[in-house]
Amino acid sequence: MLTGIGTASTAPVIGICAALEPARWAVWDQPAALVPMNYIEHVQRAGGLALLIPPDPALTERPGEILDRVDALLLVGGPDVGADRYGAEPHPMAEPPVPLRDEVEIALVREARRRGMPMLGICRGMQVINVAGGGSLLQHLPHSHGSDEHRRQAGRFAGNEHGVRLDAGSRVATAEGEAPAEVASHHHQAVDRVGDGFSVTGRAADGVIEAIESTNGSWQVGVQWHPEPDPGSRIIGALVDAARRAGGSS
Repeated sequence: MLTGIGTASTAPVIGICAALEPARWAVWDQPAALVPMNYIEHVQRAGGLALLIPPDPALTERPGEILDRVDALLLVGGPDVGADRYGAEPHPMAEPPVPLRDEVEIALVREARRRGMPMLGICRGMQVINVAGGGSLLQHLPHSHGSDEHRRQAGRFAGNEHGVRLDAGSRVATAEGEAPAEVASHHHQAVDRVGDGFSVTGRAADGVIEAIESTNGSWQVGVQWHPEPDPGSRIIGALVDAARRAGGSS
């Protein structure tokens, strides 16, 4: 286990990639490194320690400097991944990317994959994992699927719920016990070509890919929905458990 963070602790340390967003609070109105507390609370309830990883240009060249200090990696939701990251032109409905966040998170994912480190990507995070592995994205589901099923109500999870089908025996299905009846959703992009070393283990009724996981035996998973608003979801807790099983060391 790590000795540099909480020397007496045996709790696995989960590095959470923080968003880079404008924020206002008290006297401040400036860019901030942000992670919603419900992600952190899931980690804490599972007995893990949450460590926020802000976008740091140094990590694009030396991602191991932070991964040496954590036991697992959690990539959270946020804006669209830049289309240039997978060799495409941006769709007219694509959101403006955050290039530094894209670059840092892709570097972290590639190094985490090389190490076999437990890793979970949620919504955008799943898309980052896929792109880091050479995969591509569908840039606007209403265009590719003719439906806004996954983001009927912008700016909220309520009103965007839908069902998912998970492969029996997959890591996601094992974590959740069974496929959730409905999941919280808020996205207009999705995995298209699946990245190297990953397979599809979950889909929505319309065929949109909802879960991917590593084929090399590592606990490396992506889910397209948002489990963090659901206190009963066990997928983030499963990441903590995987870090614990890995021996609590990176």
